[in-house]
Amino acid sequence: MHKTPAKLDLPIYQRVIGQIEGALPGPTLIFVGGIHGNEPSGVIALQNAIAEIQPLKKQLKGKVIALAGNIGALQQGLRYRDIDLNRQFTREKMKSLQTKHTEESNEIEEQRELFNTIEQILETETGPFYFFDLHTTSGETIPFLTVNDSLLNRKFTKQYPLPIVLGIEEYLEGPLLSYINELGYVAFGFEAGQHTSEKSLQNHFSFVMLSLVYTGCMVPKSIGFKKYYQQLSNAVHKNFIFYEIIYRHEVSIKMKFKMNPGFENFQRIRKKEVLAIQTGGVIKAPQSGRIFMPLYQGKGNDGFFIIQKIPILFLWISKWVRNIQLDRLLVLLPGVRWKTHMREELLVNRKVARFLAKDLFHLLGYRSKKWDHTHFVMKNRERTSRKKEYMKTRWY
Repeated sequence: MHKTPAKLDLPIYQRVIGQIEGALPGPTLIFVGGIHGNEPSGVIALQNAIAEIQPLKKQLKGKVIALAGNIGALQQGLRYRDIDLNRQFTREKMKSLQTKHTEESNEIEEQRELFNTIEQILETETGPFYFFDLHTTSGETIPFLTVNDSLLNRKFTKQYPLPIVLGIEEYLEGPLLSYINELGYVAFGFEAGQHTSEKSLQNHFSFVMLSLVYTGCMVPKSIGFKKYYQQLSNAVHKNFIFYEIIYRHEVSIKMKFKMNPGFENFQRIRKKEVLAIQTGGVIKAPQSGRIFMPLYQGKGNDGFFIIQKIPILFLWISKWVRNIQLDRLLVLLPGVRWKTHMREELLVNRKVARFLAKDLFHLLGYRSKKWDHTHFVMKNRERTSRKKEYMKTRWY
């Protein structure tokens, strides 16, 4: 057995890191590492995991596929070369991939190849499908999950001994997994630790092993489940809490931004506490909470986020009201209407939105984005969730 994931000195990056088809039918797992090129830990962990699983393929149910995200940026050790690849998976940008322009950014070429690979997997393999996006952070952190807020995602991810952060889709435009979620599949991100930490590599490896068990690909005893479970549990100090993002500080390209040193993920902060220095003065916390993903790298426009704990009662009530589709009553409110006949999105007048509690929409499964100068568009993942495809699984 592979005791400790070994660090590879000279990793060779290719789109398909590896794939293993089990002797028995089962789900298809798609892992993506290195969609940001300065985060090679996920790719190396996947290389190690494929080597670990290969001798066990007779015990494996289904198929495991490991993909590399931004190959060119990985080779240069950069977050990205021209544009952030993990902000390009919007509906509009996905449509434009069908036409190749003579002058394209490096990342658009990467996106087209990655998307075509994923599309081919969905067309040729059998489900249920699970997507996992492996990341690291610029600042120190315990490992955690970032999850688009659907009941399907919540139900699956609560198996992990990790903190779960909901609502990132409301603040980021175009992540790969938000697009996958809109297709209805289980898809979420795992942040293993700081970019260069050896612990991040170990956490990534443990996460992959646990995912094999939670999806039903492997039985616990065949991979040493307890060891990997305990490693992640100890790393987070038994912090198995649901959190929600309540604020994002965006950094403009024209601004000089520097995060004050010493902040770690999930660290408590007070309202008006000085967090960073930016062109024009200091940046203070607009409210109390916990700091989340403070920016300690050269590239990126997410200065920091603030999160807060979600009460268990709120999670229970939101599950109940979504299951009975209480959101259908929202269109009875003035200034609220369906955006399309599919009833996946709401258009909400911005003046009306000021008088409606944001928590109400979150409770019902809606997350808002600016639509135009008069309206917000609010998306609901529950309408597109492929629940029927997962109903026969052990975890469901």
